[in-house]
Amino acid sequence: MRIDATGLHLALGARPVLAGIDLALAPGELVGLIGPNGAGKTTLLRVLAALQEPDAGTVRYDGLPARQLGRDRLARGLAVLMQGDEVQWPLRADHLVALGRLPHRRALGGMSAADHDAVTRALEAADAVHLRRRTVGTLSAGERMRVLFARALAVEAPILFADEPVAALDPFHQLQIMELLQARAQAGAGVLVVLHDLALAGRFCDRLVLLQGGTVLAEGPPHEVLTDDHLRRAYAVEVQRGERDGIGYVLPWSRIAMPER
Repeated sequence: MRIDATGLHLALGARPVLAGIDLALAPGELVGLIGPNGAGKTTLLRVLAALQEPDAGTVRYDGLPARQLGRDRLARGLAVLMQGDEVQWPLRADHLVALGRLPHRRALGGMSAADHDAVTRALEAADAVHLRRRTVGTLSAGERMRVLFARALAVEAPILFADEPVAALDPFHQLQIMELLQARAQAGAGVLVVLHDLALAGRFCDRLVLLQGGTVLAEGPPHEVLTDDHLRRAYAVEVQRGERDGIGYVLPWSRIAMPER
């Protein structure tokens, strides 16, 4: 599935959140959505996932708007992990992951062998097999995030959206999740991930989209987006640069005066 968004505008009350954004996501690429707090990253993700209507502009999925594509095809085509996803009831972890298979099941139908296999694959990929029989309320923030990530993986959709999936994780599991996102893209999925960690964004993503104030400040390969000028303008920081295994990275190092918004 390919997603093409054109001219997206959205305001919350009197505050513009998205202002004329164009963005495309093709199969086989891992795209990082970066930018400071309040830049519009999560809102853009929600609009692209058909969870929120823009005030103006279009989003098309393989050339079709969501209403023409249909709810069932959209549910099977998009897997979404949103920031702040909460579980309000005492589900077991594997039962929560199994909810990711709902788009593939018939009404009132039980889990098929294929569904059980997909849940197991997702738990293994997220390093959460040992958590499968625990209730969600007993999990740490990082463990819960991995289970929620497994739920998104269980959909086995051609498009995967993830909003800050590494925010609550330790370094080992941050790398694991980024490697998994990269592997999904290399296997042919289109993956869009919201990140605050610039080092992870630069290392793993094929393309970065840098938002500032609801607009695209820069887009392209990481080395073209993570320039000193762009990072000063977007984040008001100076960075320290390095290289490992032929891959450059940046670390935020010092603050500078905030630019006028």
